[in-house]
Amino acid sequence: MPMNWLERTELLLGSEKIEKLKNSHVLIVGLGGVGAYAAEQICRAGVGAMTIIDGDSIHITNKNRQLPALTSSLGQPKAEYMGKRLLDINPELKLHIIQEYIRDDRIYEVIAHPYDYVVDAIDTLSPKIFLIHDCIKYGHRVVSSMGAGGKVNPSLIEVADISESHNCPLARILRKRLHRLGIRDGFKVVFSSEPVPDEVMVPCVGEPNKKTTVGTISYMPPIFGCFIASVVIRDLVEG
Repeated sequence: MPMNWLERTELLLGSEKIEKLKNSHVLIVGLGGVGAYAAEQICRAGVGAMTIIDGDSIHITNKNRQLPALTSSLGQPKAEYMGKRLLDINPELKLHIIQEYIRDDRIYEVIAHPYDYVVDAIDTLSPKIFLIHDCIKYGHRVVSSMGAGGKVNPSLIEVADISESHNCPLARILRKRLHRLGIRDGFKVVFSSEPVPDEVMVPCVGEPNKKTTVGTISYMPPIFGCFIASVVIRDLVEG
């Protein structure tokens, strides 16, 4: 008889909560420094169905912080690469892979499906706003990652409703834009109140959706991803 790979998780959570996770479907949008780690921890907790989305390929500049970024994986599509990794962890996972940038009507199409939780790990502002807006419209629970770049102190990471986020430039812009759409609260964010020094940001060249490139350290985006996974897993088993 094969070993139960979730034996230790079941010891911690109990069989009833394990069944809740097995019967849950989580959507993860963005598989960079934050999203890939969130996806892996959600998979390892025993969530039974996942949809993962990313249109990017693995780049050499990802190697300092992103889970799929290895010398051997450079140039490979992130979603497909992460899909293979997740299925290697749990071959019984019901996995849906979308290797594309979602925007405009495509966001509506994807979000219209039933999910038990949605993870927003998108880097660019416009699709991030519309993903959150549509998640709330369809009644999905959502947790969104704020900026991990320019931060070095993990003890300042917090989880809160978007209305309670503070000292985070991305959260401030997100609140302002969502207010225009009638959204002031109702979803969780992972953010850090640590100030970002001006000297760690440089103008971004050749990427129309990004104005600046921000310095990053190896451990901060993964910790954000683990915080996000903890939100999803705890809410799924308690809700």
